[in-house]
Amino acid sequence: MITEITTTHWIVLAAVLFGIGLLGVLARRNALVILLSVELMLNAANLVFVALGHHLGDVQGQVIAMVVMAIAAAEATVGLAVIVLVSRTCRTLNPDELTELKG
Repeated sequence: MITEITTTHWIVLAAVLFGIGLLGVLARRNALVILLSVELMLNAANLVFVALGHHLGDVQGQVIAMVVMAIAAAEATVGLAVIVLVSRTCRTLNPDELTELKG
């Protein structure tokens, strides 16, 4: 028996993905894992935008998802550059050990 995948299924999947990302941000002590968890949360939000846009028969959800993906790409680029520079300077990726940043 095959059941149809509804908008509710997509929203539940997005909630699970968002929860995993939130758990990664709160529980992990590694800047790279935190950055990846934020990306997972943004992708969960994109999934909700696309699912609701499809449910309402409107393309605005897809347009918003594209804008969020562009912002997420810029955030990942800048965030990864900052993480690389901080890890070279401080020799750690643990945010708790970064007590001061010098210019």
